[in-house]
Amino acid sequence: MKLSDVKYTAAEIKELVSKYMIETYERFDFLAQTGKDQYLYDENGEAYLDFYAGIAVNSAGNCNEKVVAAIKDQAEDLIHTFNYPYTIPQALLAEKVCKTIGMDKIFFQNSGTEANEAMIKMARKYGIEKYGPNRYHIVTAKMGFHGRTFGAMSATGQPGNGCQIGFGPMTYGFSYAPYNDLQAFKDACTENTIAIMIEPVQGEGGVHPATMEFMKGLREFCDEKGMLLLLDEVQTGWCRTGSVMSYMNYGIKPDIVSMAKALGGGMPIGAICATSEVAKAFSAGSHGTTFGGHPVSCAAALAQVGELLDRDLAGNARKMGDYFADKLSKLPYVKEVRHQGLLVGVEFEDCIGGVDVKHGCLDKHLLITAIGAHTIRMVPPLIITEADCDKAAGIIGEVVTELGGR
Repeated sequence: MKLSDVKYTAAEIKELVSKYMIETYERFDFLAQTGKDQYLYDENGEAYLDFYAGIAVNSAGNCNEKVVAAIKDQAEDLIHTFNYPYTIPQALLAEKVCKTIGMDKIFFQNSGTEANEAMIKMARKYGIEKYGPNRYHIVTAKMGFHGRTFGAMSATGQPGNGCQIGFGPMTYGFSYAPYNDLQAFKDACTENTIAIMIEPVQGEGGVHPATMEFMKGLREFCDEKGMLLLLDEVQTGWCRTGSVMSYMNYGIKPDIVSMAKALGGGMPIGAICATSEVAKAFSAGSHGTTFGGHPVSCAAALAQVGELLDRDLAGNARKMGDYFADKLSKLPYVKEVRHQGLLVGVEFEDCIGGVDVKHGCLDKHLLITAIGAHTIRMVPPLIITEADCDKAAGIIGEVVTELGGR
């Protein structure tokens, strides 16, 4: 019997969670029972327009049919094994990813933060082995976000923010510079710096895309100084920003790039891709994972990548992102709309709180999130249409009009 066939009320599930789970999330007060395309449905069959997509994960739609079929087929053959035998899904996905994004080598992880940990480790090991024991320093961006494990958390340029408070001293060896300030990044580098690490679009930092001058300047500076350029594309990767990877929007190539979220179509997977030269830093026994490259996750990812590419969802993200941003810019109380593809942020005037907009939209069955005091962020499935954008913009407009009139 399927678990979904057993009917629970939202109140019953909420009671179980409250009793048994360590809660660190602000829960939405509904039970997500099923999902299809750009919608989630609660236990009563009520539809929610999903402009959050599992935090930029379900880019080819909730429960995409080809992804679901791939999961079922692989689970019947082999759910898990360790990383000593070869497996077909892992090898085929490695080829597909590397050929698609123009990188040489891949290492699979389980999540975005683990991918960033691996990227940091690879960069440091490369620097120490090539240049000596002091070449481990990494410069990252203020207001960036790279994850919640210690290395990734330490690389997050928001000292004293929620993800760092109470966890003791951060990992040594990181400095921070203002995003989109090329000279500040140059000034932050020392003779011990091995890499610069940024997001092409800051997500948690308020949806701020890198400028062309900044991104190209970082690439040139790293080449000049013998340093590595590390790009965190956990959220921006796999068609979200109007290109397969966001760095393609800038005409550059990183030395290492991390990815996760949309890659797996809903299954947990992360990865780093690197040039052949830098990838040599990881030798036998230097890094590892039990579940990374999991057969079911890799099978799901193969199906997901196929959907993203075959349906040109990068092109749709570019088109719908421009359309949606234009609609949003005309709403009341909007101070600025920032986007790259369908990674969209809306900053409101000071009289409108982002969290209030989020909750108002939830009441009207639109799922979004808030970042900062006055900004909302949206990362909908890349299959959305103009009608979906119209509906979402209409709901947001209703909510801010109601909030502004209080």
